[in-house]
Amino acid sequence: MGPSPPPSSARRLELADFLRTRRAALPPPEGDTSRRRTPGLRREEVAQRSGVGLSWYTWLEQARDVTPSDQVLLALSRALELSPSEREHLFLLAGVAPPGLAGGLDDETAALVEGLMPHPAFVLSPRFDVLAANRSARLVLGPVDNLLVWLFTDGTWDETAAGWQQTALANLLDFRTEFARHPDDPAFVSLVGELRSHAHFRTWWERHDVQVLEPSHKRIPHRELGELSLLTVQSRPSHAPWLRLRILVPADARTREALKPI
Repeated sequence: MGPSPPPSSARRLELADFLRTRRAALPPPEGDTSRRRTPGLRREEVAQRSGVGLSWYTWLEQARDVTPSDQVLLALSRALELSPSEREHLFLLAGVAPPGLAGGLDDETAALVEGLMPHPAFVLSPRFDVLAANRSARLVLGPVDNLLVWLFTDGTWDETAAGWQQTALANLLDFRTEFARHPDDPAFVSLVGELRSHAHFRTWWERHDVQVLEPSHKRIPHRELGELSLLTVQSRPSHAPWLRLRILVPADARTREALKPI
């Protein structure tokens, strides 16, 4: 895959408005007593904070046909004190693939995962790495580091078992939407290279299909617990929308008994 396409004129206008509103939301430098015609920081102050040239920053606010680098966008994100979701929005408006956002798990999301006990719950990064899992989820998944590796190469869920194919394909296509945001990220590229050794993954990946819905009712064969009947839902934490929160709920009494906390 090549680099992200340049933003359209409509997106450039959205980017310009977004930068202006974020700049206006920041207070003037401490100790500044000068009278200002408009609230917030001046363009010169944003340029100084970020180390980005004033002309270049002005062009962005004027919706000129320029595409900033990821380094420039990161510098502007820090200068404008953007939240993680605002930072991702800035990158998307600029037509630049957002940086990897899986560097860490915040305490709130980790507490949420544990608070969902006894239901299995876990959190996926954009690369589908398992960032957190409660005890019930670890009973189901085992010591898994990446959900796609678990599905395609680990062998825990036999690909000949009922339901595997639909679940594996849905997860692959969900991941593909993230891969399009990180086409040059070595971590994403190496994961796809590893998974291409699996025939199903290789075939599905080369089709370039769009996302399909993952089944809400799963029957996962477990080596020790037997077949688990589970209902599943995925959501995005409002404060960290790049993460995926997966929750599994037992669909019958036998599964509920098998997943009781240790």
